[in-house]
Order: sequence, then C-alpha cells, then structure tokens
Amino acid sequence: MDDSEKLIGVFALPYGREAIVKDVVFDSGMNLLRLTLKEGRRITIVDLDIPSVRQLAGTMLQWADNAADPANPAPGDNRH
Repeated sequence: MDDSEKLIGVFALPYGREAIVKDVVFDSGMNLLRLTLKEGRRITIVDLDIPSVRQLAGTMLQWADNAADPANPAPGDNRH
C-alpha cells in the first residue's frame, strides 16, 4: 500500500502566496494533516497531528475574531 493523499482545500493568500491542505494516510496507518505553503519558488510542508491541528485552528480563530474587533485584543496582544 502506498501513502495516500486527499486534497481538502487550496487557498489563495495575500501577496501571491498559496496554502494547500491535504489529508495524508501513511503506509503505517498514521493519519496527518499536511499543510503546504507556497511563496514563489519556496515551498514549506508541515505535517500536523490532531492535537496540533486543533491548537493551531483555535489560535487562528481567536486571532481572527479579535482582529475583526480591535476593541477586544487577543491575550498577549501588545498593539496600541
């Protein structure tokens, strides 16, 4: 059996960057989320387990919610 990848989404990011998200199942049965970031010719690939995805997603959502409401800054946000 070969590693299998299932495309979850492709996202256009600011400044011509791109994020690609895939569900990857390895020969061993291990299942990870693969995040690929493309910046011109530079490519960064990060494989994340479930706890890491949950933590990253929660942090990103909290940031987005707080950035949308500048009167309610995120914890540790030192912008004035």
